Amino acid sequence: MKKAIVLLLVVLPAFLFAQSSFDKFEGKEGVSSVNVSKKMFEMMSKVKVDAKDKEMQQYLNLLKKLDNLKVLTTSSAKIANEMESSVTSYLKSNPLEELMRANSDGKNVKIYVKSVGNSTIVKELLMFMESSSKDTPSVLLSLTGEFDLDEISSLTERLNLPGKDELKKASKK
Repeated sequence: MKKAIVLLLVVLPAFLFAQSSFDKFEGKEGVSSVNVSKKMFEMMSKVKVDAKDKEMQQYLNLLKKLDNLKVLTTSSAKIANEMESSVTSYLKSNPLEELMRANSDGKNVKIYVKSVGNSTIVKELLMFMESSSKDTPSVLLSLTGEFDLDEISSLTERLNLPGKDELKKASKK
């Protein structure tokens, strides 16, 4: 029992920090946000579909593996800089492995993951896409659960999330 309490006290701050690191941007003027909870993913995964539709079945199976999705977008350079600082701070206390870094068309994209061992199973994915164009917003995406990296492009495609092209490239690597 004592071991369980000690483990809880060690692990809990990491989860609380992850939430509070990016929650400060929700509701802020100039920021659009989407936050999908585990309960919503569970409800979405129970949708009845044709058993012959294998692609939809794979998508619904992925939803069962997800815990939380947070997407924050802004066209404000000042807020994008604050987001980048929050990502940097978060990475210092929650070491994630850099999966991909790209710079093209005025977009600077960084994707980080926390993997399970040496596999393609991911517990956390963090993407920050900073844009220098007013036409393309900067995007901060955080996804937690226990999922295969190859499945993520399917999710971002179906939910039409910003940064889906970058995540598709990362899942192919």
